[in-house]
Amino acid sequence: MMKKISGIALLLLTCWACQTEKPADKAVQTKQDSLSLDYAEGFKVHYDGNIKIVEVLYPFQGATSGYKYLLVPQGETVPEHEANVRVIRTPISSIVCTSTTHIPLLDYIDETNKLVGFTTTDFISSEKMRARIDAGKVTELGIDKGINMERLAMLKPALVMGYTLSSDYGQFKKIEALGIPVIINAEYLEKHPLGRAEWIKFMAVFFNKEKQADSVFQVVKKNYIAAKEVADRVKDKPTVLCGVVYGDAWFLPGGQNYASRILKDAGCQYLWGEDTSNGYLELSFEAVYEKANLADLWIGTGSFTTLNEINEADERYTRFKPYQQKQVYTYDARKGAKGGSEFMELGYLRPDIILQDLVKIAHPDLLPSHTLYFHKKLE
Repeated sequence: MMKKISGIALLLLTCWACQTEKPADKAVQTKQDSLSLDYAEGFKVHYDGNIKIVEVLYPFQGATSGYKYLLVPQGETVPEHEANVRVIRTPISSIVCTSTTHIPLLDYIDETNKLVGFTTTDFISSEKMRARIDAGKVTELGIDKGINMERLAMLKPALVMGYTLSSDYGQFKKIEALGIPVIINAEYLEKHPLGRAEWIKFMAVFFNKEKQADSVFQVVKKNYIAAKEVADRVKDKPTVLCGVVYGDAWFLPGGQNYASRILKDAGCQYLWGEDTSNGYLELSFEAVYEKANLADLWIGTGSFTTLNEINEADERYTRFKPYQQKQVYTYDARKGAKGGSEFMELGYLRPDIILQDLVKIAHPDLLPSHTLYFHKKLE
């Protein structure tokens, strides 16, 4: 199921070369009892010799139970297990992904060439993956219930990595009826930006690339913490407005949302930061204007690319102080070859870059060597 670049999704505020893991690394990894996780809360991995037991604890919002996967090396005997435990032979030789956020997880552990199918390839921005798509090595499968099961069956991938917003497993059951295991990736539920980035380790267990994934994560973590520590020293925190109107409501992140957290870490005062919800707020234009008309910054403007476009969409936007002072920023500065959002794809693995951008916007003098990557000021 492709994550659509919807109005709600657009409100989210959201390389180095890694050494290829040597065969000897595997023995080191399997001596530990479990995979070390610093921030991620949605999954865990237990080692039993060469076998891995992977659990996705919270597969969707409000879930009361999760899913368990048994990863058994090729050629080894599958141990006894519960009927609802899905067995995966590792390392996997091919994969079908269903969200653009899965793409950098493959790229950063040097497994780009294992992707054989995707829902809608135009959304993919990664240059490495686009080269593979252009070479005809990635089959387009369709979205959600429109997935072409015949094409999928012909691909015979080792697994499909999906995600779900509810307990409805219907489409996945159809895929599994083809003999193709489905793995649920629930990284979008992580509360901390680094928790979401740490799901690179989840992808890595299927390729026996845990050490390489950890090396990637540790760099992201180090960069994020360093930027946060710089921002923590500031006393003057600019007030921030997010989002735009879709339909009849202004959508913006709740106070416990991922976006709110990263703005706080950037030394900003998000005007709805005291809200207790972790989803999205739907407010009237008037309610937003009353609270945020004197905001210092407006970050995250949907699909708008210029101030004039904002004005043409609704003249009332021009009444906000950040519009008048040209302090309006989009996070969609980078687009893929087919128009996909690089922020929506890479951003969740690289919250360090998002944070550095936001610190640069809010406190221009704190990171003098940083150039905005995902964000840009609208003119």
